[in-house]
Amino acid sequence: MESSTGLLKIGDFARAAGTNLRTLRYYEELGLLAPTKRSEGGFRYYRTVDLHRVRSIQLLQELGLSLEEIGEVLSCRSETPDRATLLEKVEVALNRQEELVLARLERLEAQRRGLAEAREKLRECAPCDHAPTADNNWCEPCAQSGRSLPSALSALF
Repeated sequence: MESSTGLLKIGDFARAAGTNLRTLRYYEELGLLAPTKRSEGGFRYYRTVDLHRVRSIQLLQELGLSLEEIGEVLSCRSETPDRATLLEKVEVALNRQEELVLARLERLEAQRRGLAEAREKLRECAPCDHAPTADNNWCEPCAQSGRSLPSALSALF
């Protein structure tokens, strides 16, 4: 629940970010995230817009970056001498993220092509009298063509 100051307590912030307190504290320990304010009792408070930072961390993890690498990509918030330098750092970070997304898209497209190839081979299997069993090495290689099965099909046979 957002307080009258517009800040979220760490528990509410964690729920909104889809994570847990331990993760947020770990991000803080690594310098990836910092609370906007601490109460006299030591409670952490975050701005709602800090959710964008957590989501960026999560996205970069999904793209395969280590937390150390994520720290480098998100280092724009550190002390920056001037606006021009800050803008350059932000552009570098955005370009790096775009490169990672494009690489991920290429991998996903290759997987999609592999699945299409497996479905095509599966249709070829329909009239075959052989059934994949341990005795025939799960139809690997194919009894009809003698070729290896597409990996997605081989994994299921």
